[in-house]
Amino acid sequence: MPAKLLTMEPSPNSTPSPNITDLFHKFVHLDGELADTFYTLWIALVVVNAVIFLVGVVLNSLALYVFCFRTKTKTTSVIYTINLIVTDLLVGFSLPIRIIMHYSAPDCRNCALIHIFTYFVNMYCSILFLTCICIDRFLAIVQVEASRKWRNPNYAKGICAFIWIFATVVTFSILTMAMKFSHCCIAQILPLMVCEYVFPLIIITFFTTRIMCALSKPTLMHQSRERRMRAVQLLITVLIIFMICFTPFHVRQLAISINPGMSNNISLVAYHVTVALSSLNSCMDPIVYCFVTNNFQSTMKNIFRKSEPEQTSGDIISINKNSGSNAIIAFTNVIGNPLGLPSPNSTASS
Repeated sequence: MPAKLLTMEPSPNSTPSPNITDLFHKFVHLDGELADTFYTLWIALVVVNAVIFLVGVVLNSLALYVFCFRTKTKTTSVIYTINLIVTDLLVGFSLPIRIIMHYSAPDCRNCALIHIFTYFVNMYCSILFLTCICIDRFLAIVQVEASRKWRNPNYAKGICAFIWIFATVVTFSILTMAMKFSHCCIAQILPLMVCEYVFPLIIITFFTTRIMCALSKPTLMHQSRERRMRAVQLLITVLIIFMICFTPFHVRQLAISINPGMSNNISLVAYHVTVALSSLNSCMDPIVYCFVTNNFQSTMKNIFRKSEPEQTSGDIISINKNSGSNAIIAFTNVIGNPLGLPSPNSTASS
């Protein structure tokens, strides 16, 4: 990942301050630096990234098939989820490309820049789409009548397009300015964190608290208790993903902003470990998909085992397929009720 591309050769007539170069160098580090300094850790992270790639791509590809081709109605939640799946797949596919680049073109700074840019765009898109899913669940459960107009598939598509453009423009602007004006990197990195991490975390925490409070006052809500509990489970799952996957990376970036004199070895290790944790998001998001529609996990099972075709009460059409991978069936059994999710046949459609 990013680093050497930012330690650009100064022109013969320039005398840049070493502190400026070192400052931005601490924010991002290429894989070559880690491999040269901590080879054992580099190999361990290669193995971890390979596992994340395999698990994430398989699960998200199956989820994309279910939501795109086996879902009756493309509700707002489904639209946000499809976009989230796309970002997770892009993150997953970037992992082997990252390793290939390290061994085949370690000195290609333009290649590294493109990889860095696309990786961070997809990471922040994942954060924003998770936030949209949580907001949509809150509106569907707590503000049913007031939100009917806004929970429109056409509006959802527009919001998704805006998120892609926003994340692309902001990330490109930050990286470009930071490379050209390294002394501005602290001033630029903090707004990025606020716009694409802090605000979403505050919003998700707020809505999770609101729904949990509403659970104690059932007279204020017309939804069934099971549906409300499913919404709470979704928001709590997203909060857990934020804490495990995204928070360590942004805490590390903030620490560098506050203390640019941090040891380079500590900065190097922290960067690569927290980036690996952020990639883990692509494997954890399939848990969220279980709460978007009530029959997602049962449909995933039916893809890999022979079953009698039947009409379900939810958004997803049951599939009659031959038996397949027992490993995937086992996984869907595990994630089917990670937080006490009601049985798929017992819940109402989202």
